[in-house]
Amino acid sequence: MRRVTEVGEEVLHRPCRDVTEFGPDLAALIGDMFLTMYVADGAGLAANQVGVDLRLFVYDCLDDDGVRHVGHIVNPVLEPPAPAGRRLLDEGEGCLSVPGAVMDVPRPDRAVVRGLDKDGAPLVIEGTGYFARCLAHETDHVNGRVYLDRLSRRDRKEALRQMADRRDEVFARRAARTAALSG
Repeated sequence: MRRVTEVGEEVLHRPCRDVTEFGPDLAALIGDMFLTMYVADGAGLAANQVGVDLRLFVYDCLDDDGVRHVGHIVNPVLEPPAPAGRRLLDEGEGCLSVPGAVMDVPRPDRAVVRGLDKDGAPLVIEGTGYFARCLAHETDHVNGRVYLDRLSRRDRKEALRQMADRRDEVFARRAARTAALSG
């Protein structure tokens, strides 16, 4: 398991480098990221959230129909939503790097992300509803953005207040899950 970076750490606030080397080191990083995401109780995790400056994220997320999507994508690029039929959903969103805070963030109800798998083969992931939110959120991370960047100044301040109030509780839960996994 790796330490989850927190908002304010430089690696979260700059675009990540493209992955250019595929092989056992990348596969090991992906495995570490899944373990870290599960211990932290997340639906997605980008490499910069574990301090690694690479364009990569993992996910284990349900869509609005209850279908579970599990995977990873290397060098993700989010396609711009088609203007026709585009709906924005303004729903609660949290982030492992903003522990304890949940705020409403408008996101398109559909997302298409293109990239590569861990072996360098082309990959296209499509999602709707909550899974679309996850794909957009994680792609934001590799582009150096956190969801707080999409909030008004007032809402950002509220999210940071929530984080300050709940951070210790979140870290206590993560520590308990880590202990349960190791014991």
